[in-house]
Amino acid sequence: MEIALGFIISIFIALTGVGAGSLTTPLLFLLVGLPAKECVGTALVFATVVKVVTVPSYVARQQVNWRVFTYLTVAGLPGVVAGAFLMKRLPTDIVMGCVGLTIVSITLVNLFRFAHVVQHDRTRWLAPLGTLIGLEMGFSSAGAGAIGALAMMSLSKLTTAEIVGTNLTFGLALSAVGGLIHASLGDVNTMVLWRLLAGGVVGAFAGSALAGRVESRKLRFALCLALVYIGAQLSWTSFSKVYATATAPSVTPATAQK
Repeated sequence: MEIALGFIISIFIALTGVGAGSLTTPLLFLLVGLPAKECVGTALVFATVVKVVTVPSYVARQQVNWRVFTYLTVAGLPGVVAGAFLMKRLPTDIVMGCVGLTIVSITLVNLFRFAHVVQHDRTRWLAPLGTLIGLEMGFSSAGAGAIGALAMMSLSKLTTAEIVGTNLTFGLALSAVGGLIHASLGDVNTMVLWRLLAGGVVGAFAGSALAGRVESRKLRFALCLALVYIGAQLSWTSFSKVYATATAPSVTPATAQK
């Protein structure tokens, strides 16, 4: 299963710049059953490797805007560090519930913006957004693709291909730092990671080869529809467990003896 997931996810990443955390983390939790912290750490390392494969093709086609990349990355890296350590302090189900809500919220905004995008050259405004994106990515592994694409659509005049290429390069920098931190904290499932990469590397090369031929905007729209369902399912599953735990009758020593 992990090999197939890695292949499919990496194709979406290569073609749209979205899905590294938004797809990988909830699917590892819902389908594979990994603990929340391992889902995030494994997703970040997986995303790093896939983007190492896909980014060079966009650089070669000159579809990376280094000015936008610099604004986002310089502000985003401190946020990743803060988010990674923040995650260690929260319970698993609350973390995954927040991840689900984040995915749904970001995706719905992206869907709305598809028909209401007015591009402006306000590149400097990307810096504070980069910090928030980094914080979210370090905490949940999700956000760099979806929020980054939305920010560039709204605050720059980049073409669709440039948005995807710049977003992938920005995401590579953040996922590399976040993945390293989570790996040092023991939050990476090595066995699952290798299986994901077995399919992911092949999918990354396939997606890179198709990147110049497929309309990424249509694929991103289809991906957004799927992410709404996945995020909602993740949120419902996680918060249901939180509610069940909170409302469960407490067992006192006296009750236990009876």
